[in-house]
Amino acid sequence: MQITAEKRPSTVRRGAAGLAVTATIAATLAGAAGAPALAADAPPIPSYDFSDCPDIPAGVDATRWKCEVLIATGSLTVGSRNVPELAPMTITHAEGPLSDGSNGQVFGALRGAPSAVPGGLLDNAAADHNPLLSLSLQPEYGGRSDFYSVGNSLGLFTMRFRVLSPLLPHSCVIGGDTPIELRLQRTGSSQWVSKNPPVIRFDARDDAFAAPAADGCRPLGRLVNDRLGLPTTTGNAITLSAYYTFKTYDQLPPR
Repeated sequence: MQITAEKRPSTVRRGAAGLAVTATIAATLAGAAGAPALAADAPPIPSYDFSDCPDIPAGVDATRWKCEVLIATGSLTVGSRNVPELAPMTITHAEGPLSDGSNGQVFGALRGAPSAVPGGLLDNAAADHNPLLSLSLQPEYGGRSDFYSVGNSLGLFTMRFRVLSPLLPHSCVIGGDTPIELRLQRTGSSQWVSKNPPVIRFDARDDAFAAPAADGCRPLGRLVNDRLGLPTTTGNAITLSAYYTFKTYDQLPPR
């Protein structure tokens, strides 16, 4: 997707190595017409790591393919529970023109630490002080993504949330068979945080996605779904504040 004052539709075609995610920056950064204003009171620039940049399709122009790294924080409401502070998530992908001139995208990685669910496994204050009853959600890539944008629509991104607790098996997952489909909408205007390195900030939200039941939780599956209020098609929401940067593939170390 393009994060500029005005964004135009793009024709999407996926590269053979994977699918797309996150955002494409306008081709001309410095002084581009309609580009976001440089934020006057911007917070410190995040530290970015390009080690998850994926291989790009053979035969494409490395100077026109970008590896983009996005770091996002925010909040999540899933079922009846709210996670007011999501741990930072890092999403890496590549995109650029394919040899036939159409748009290509390759997914790299999603990395995110667990975020604690207030109330723990029993949904009460006492559980917050008992490590055995703690409950956390860890984001994982759901296998589909397409983030070429149209207007404020940031495309499609699927996620799973692994449900973590000392009492639960590692197989306990929300969206294991049917991942959560996010169709984020940009809220407000994007802003330049820095032009060297290029860093742009934007906010996004989706409050219309369905949340399936957790599965793979074995004997405690019913308890987990009861405590989380799953499955549900209403009342779910995710709000993100994101910062992203990029490098073209000719700027990356040899692979």
